[in-house]
Amino acid sequence: MAHILTAVSGTDADIVPITRALISVSDKAGIVELCTYLNSKNVELLSTGGTAKKLRDAGLPCIDVSDYTGSPECLDGRVKTLHPKIHGGLLGVRGNPQHEKDMEANGIGKIDMTILNLYPFEATVAKGAAFEQCIENIDIGGPSMLRSTAKNHAFTTIVTSPDQYEEVKACMEANDGGTTLALRKQCAARAYSLSAAYDSAIASWFTKELGEESPVVTRVYKPEFALKYGCNPHQKPASISSLLNSNLPFTVLNGTPGYINLLDAANAWLLVKELRTATGLAAASSFKHVSPAGAAVAVPLTDVECAAYEVTPEAAAKLTPSALAYLRARNADPMCSFGDYAAVSDVVDEDTALILKKEVSDGIVAPGYTPEALAILKSKKGGKFIVLEAKADFVPDSVEYREVYGMTFSQKRNDVVITKEHMTKNVVTKGGVDALSEGAIRDMIVASICVKYTQSNSVGFAKDGMMVGVGAGQQSRVDCVKLAGRKVKTWYLRQHPKVLALDFKKGVKRQDRVNARVRYIEGDFTEEERTRWEAQFETIPEPLTEAEKDEFMKKATGVTISSDAFFPFRDSIDHASKIGVSFVAQPGGSVQDPQVTACCDDYGMVMSFTNVRLFHH
Repeated sequence: MAHILTAVSGTDADIVPITRALISVSDKAGIVELCTYLNSKNVELLSTGGTAKKLRDAGLPCIDVSDYTGSPECLDGRVKTLHPKIHGGLLGVRGNPQHEKDMEANGIGKIDMTILNLYPFEATVAKGAAFEQCIENIDIGGPSMLRSTAKNHAFTTIVTSPDQYEEVKACMEANDGGTTLALRKQCAARAYSLSAAYDSAIASWFTKELGEESPVVTRVYKPEFALKYGCNPHQKPASISSLLNSNLPFTVLNGTPGYINLLDAANAWLLVKELRTATGLAAASSFKHVSPAGAAVAVPLTDVECAAYEVTPEAAAKLTPSALAYLRARNADPMCSFGDYAAVSDVVDEDTALILKKEVSDGIVAPGYTPEALAILKSKKGGKFIVLEAKADFVPDSVEYREVYGMTFSQKRNDVVITKEHMTKNVVTKGGVDALSEGAIRDMIVASICVKYTQSNSVGFAKDGMMVGVGAGQQSRVDCVKLAGRKVKTWYLRQHPKVLALDFKKGVKRQDRVNARVRYIEGDFTEEERTRWEAQFETIPEPLTEAEKDEFMKKATGVTISSDAFFPFRDSIDHASKIGVSFVAQPGGSVQDPQVTACCDDYGMVMSFTNVRLFHH
């Protein structure tokens, strides 16, 4: 059994004055400003190599570590700080008689603060450097000083990132040039996390080079901000963290995002970003509970659509692409989009902001905002509307992790890029690829990218560049089709002349009009509900009969359906035929593929096998 060391006692002190600091950084951002402050507090500066040069170039006095230790750097710089005068100065316990005696006997001075960051090992690997160069970028002295300083945090302060500099200065300014034990503990904890992540990256890379599975995976998180709660009010505490040495993918410009808001934002942003890339058109999505209620690209509206969406043809013609895309996305299923989280692929302009202003919505994510648009959005919901700006240069890790009930799942991120080729390379129905129009291919892409970010099982229906029905999270695929199909039928019937002619009383709110139209189409009122519903109209509407609905739906055509996995039976296609489906995109791979293909041929549908399953959980 290993021998367990006992604690070494020393002076109990909360505030420890900083008199000497050791600085050795590869990331030199902000280091001159910090050291200028330390110099103003009469802190002696020790430094090495490039850091010492930068400080001297800024007119700051500093002592080379080699002069301080009396030992020159050697072995191509591999040995700089591995010396008793360095580590003794960091590890010596203040107020411990034996330590004080040993330090005096060996000429070891106290070092109160270490400011460092580590060689950029991960960046070196990411650039595809040779094995030998990666090895050379494994830091030895840095982690050693880091651990020595962190271990002796009762007396020494370890600073490992430029984002700590202001906090350190503020603490020293408030404590007559000293740091508090609370700050030193906080810094030590972060330092050990950095050390663990650094060693994990080295171990993972090294074992991969040997063709072996990594023996350990260490992921270190940096808390960014607290959340009010998690999915539910009783799930506290809750917070958002970033991976250490990485950034969050969004910047919060306004409001306070919640747990589900951020889940919606991440998925909604990825969806519109991919739609933009795949179609070349401005894209938008409307999310609720981590599935899209709607998604669309910028395709001009028909006059009938204008009437159904409460926009004049003249106004619609003037809409910018971003505004047009969101107007379509929101009107896929405006009842479900109530209180949505929006995403737009392009910079949000005033037109788009004005559309959002009149809708009940929680927030938006986009790559940027014009000043006019941002001012409009910031005023929404009494200033609480959430505005996130997506970072264009953010690149997520290729492997993603999730913790559930004591288990950590990992998988390659679903980074498959849906393209035109997926829709055209394997058309299995009669007529082949020649039976696909450009509009049909576009709608296949829109529907397939949409189901990629919809909770499985899922199917989606698209027409004219917009989703017109999304079925999410059902155990049976045909139930997904029926659920989404009901939404498609509602979308169509919102364009029925009797629906467009509903004569609302003045003052009926927009969302109430939306809900009233849907209930008119559904028609299954209770007596109590009917009384309240009829009170919204100047003239009580005549019922929309089943016969009228069926007759109107006979005109439905040109709809696309996409499924996140194969259709196991023809029943889904049979149902899809009732709501105007002409095009089908699905992965294929079922033993029933021949039967499903024959069913599509029976109905004159064109079907493509994409060979890509898109489950999303």
